[in-house]
Amino acid sequence: MGQNKAPQNRILIRRTLGAAEAMCWALGIALCGFFLSQMVRGEVQRVQHLESVELAWAEPVPDQSLWSDERIAAWEATRQDAPADVLAVLDMPGLGLKVPVYGSASDLDMDRGAGWIQGTAALDQVGNVGIAGHRDGYFRVLKDAAVGDAIKLQTPSGERRYVVNEILIVDPVDIEVLDPSDDQTLTLVTCYPFYFVGSAPQRYIVKAQLDDSLLNH
Repeated sequence: MGQNKAPQNRILIRRTLGAAEAMCWALGIALCGFFLSQMVRGEVQRVQHLESVELAWAEPVPDQSLWSDERIAAWEATRQDAPADVLAVLDMPGLGLKVPVYGSASDLDMDRGAGWIQGTAALDQVGNVGIAGHRDGYFRVLKDAAVGDAIKLQTPSGERRYVVNEILIVDPVDIEVLDPSDDQTLTLVTCYPFYFVGSAPQRYIVKAQLDDSLLNH
């Protein structure tokens, strides 16, 4: 009797293990499918967000009345280069400034727009976001910036609105203006004086903080 039970127990164990293995395979396949679907969905959303930012950039030929001849020529030259993804759009309606933000503060990116300062907070994250531009190009209008001015930044995660709370003139070594922050802050950087022959000796800093009045709207 005991001898007959042993084979039956082994069969039962094999069936149980087989069923468990089948369930594990099914669960694994389901999880893989879910993971892949989320990856695809995330990529689709990322592309859609980038497209929304690029659509926000609807001014291919900016007002260049304040620009230097050299900067106009450099901007024209960049139009012959391969197109680059617009990471964000910086808009200061009070100054008539609307500029695409590209992925670095290189001369190439700043010739065709403004550049995100690498090492500062990402454009759609919390922290101190740094954006640089040429003093004789897009950012020349910052000479008329004032505390209280509104700034809009269209990023892949949506639009953020800031208010200028400080304007500084510093030396190039004073990089603490780009120190990390626990708050959502924006730091615009350009050379100073705005009208200066040769390499400008100082930096003009416009700092802004997130407009808290919009947080509950």
